[in-house]
Amino acid sequence: MGERMWKGRWRRLDNTAKIFPVIANEQMSQVFRLSVTLKETVDPELLQQAVERILPSVRNFRVKLRRGLFWYYFEENTRIPQVQRENTYPCRYLDPHGSQKFLFRISYYEKRINLEMFHALTDGLGAVNFLKRLTKQYLQLKNGAWTEYWTAEDEKTAGDMVFHTEDSYLANYREMEPRSYSSRPAYRLEGDYLPLGTAQVLHGYISVSSLKQLCRRHEVSITKYLAAALIWSIWKEYRDGGICRLPIVLNLPINLRAIFGSDTMSNFFAVTMIGYLFRNPELSFETLLSAVSRQMDKRIDKKRLEESISYNVSNEKKWYLRSIPLFIKAPVLRMIFRMKDRAYTMTLSNIGPISMEPEYEKDIERFHLMIGVSRSQPVKCAVCAWKDEMVITFTSVFADSRLQRRFFGKLKEDGIFVRLEGNDLCGAKKRDMYPRIRRILVLRRGGEEKAARLAKQVGHTGGSAAKGLFAYVSGRKNLKEECRRRLHI
Repeated sequence: MGERMWKGRWRRLDNTAKIFPVIANEQMSQVFRLSVTLKETVDPELLQQAVERILPSVRNFRVKLRRGLFWYYFEENTRIPQVQRENTYPCRYLDPHGSQKFLFRISYYEKRINLEMFHALTDGLGAVNFLKRLTKQYLQLKNGAWTEYWTAEDEKTAGDMVFHTEDSYLANYREMEPRSYSSRPAYRLEGDYLPLGTAQVLHGYISVSSLKQLCRRHEVSITKYLAAALIWSIWKEYRDGGICRLPIVLNLPINLRAIFGSDTMSNFFAVTMIGYLFRNPELSFETLLSAVSRQMDKRIDKKRLEESISYNVSNEKKWYLRSIPLFIKAPVLRMIFRMKDRAYTMTLSNIGPISMEPEYEKDIERFHLMIGVSRSQPVKCAVCAWKDEMVITFTSVFADSRLQRRFFGKLKEDGIFVRLEGNDLCGAKKRDMYPRIRRILVLRRGGEEKAARLAKQVGHTGGSAAKGLFAYVSGRKNLKEECRRRLHI
């Protein structure tokens, strides 16, 4: 299937991926990060060698984004991706015309290897498999287990390991009554924003076995409990446990591969909205948890998911929509996305446990997952687990950590021990696991808009040009890279 998709060295974006290049920009990156922390400091030269050695088996990720007449498409990228030391905040925008035109970024910091992925390329599971492949190759080189000799068995194994990129949305499309997404507004979080391009990161480490015991007492799954605890924390922190005019809604991505029997490494997920409208200030957490559990049982159902796939694919199949040029489609799609974006309060993504072969486990400390945030999606929560440790990561563009403190405080109230750490903008005591970028000033709500209005009134005085020239002279911007980006070369 993979070879057929690559006929002519290009392929179409999958059904879900088509929206991401249209809406992505510096303010809304649509990038997520998966990282692995090893027990020894990362050797950048070995990491670069590992990247180059796995390229044949991840050829479907070696692409650049091209703009077609009707849609974006992927074209094979024959360049070699370069690893770099982490020197920015996580999940920054991946410019399709920069970074060697790759749609992923590999970096390192001390003992950690980071893989940042543009969502048009794959979803969480695809990134997990990519990072696992890279980690295995790196550890083989590190431990001297890799050999230059290539056997017939190695050839067969490499063939089995090549990632497949079937569009499983089209493969599982059935003509049926489609189920559209809700666009009714949900409660929105508010706070004081950090400057553009920065983000607060806070990790909470908890015991999987302790959390399972708690969930067994409530007779719910881990995701159900975390979803209810997050909704409860938003209500208590932002509404002080009072009556809400709008529902608090979580956007929950659902991995469809196990449900529909797919092994594609392209995007194959659906989203479901789980929420609650608080009208009773006396509501107990147990009542909320029961309501969330019923919603998830009802909505995470194969038939309902098929209806969601039918809705997405049926729009793509309409000839009169397919024939509209991209420059007309793009602004309409952005407007539709903004309407749908109002329908949820924040995102909670749980990719579950990550596993590796026993021979590699001794060299690995843990994994982290985090999702890029923006002013319109200011806080997101991502969850993954390694062995008996679960990592719950909040990314935020707010200067405060009030929601995070309330959420982890709820877990502590329920008997779960939580250890916190993060970057230099978070409220944790341990804040040295990420590089310190620069001094941050908090922007009050509306401050940036007011500055933009003043700039328009002043007009073009040459100040912007002077600042841009100073950025190149001081080395904060790379002139060669900027020319590549602007001129698309």
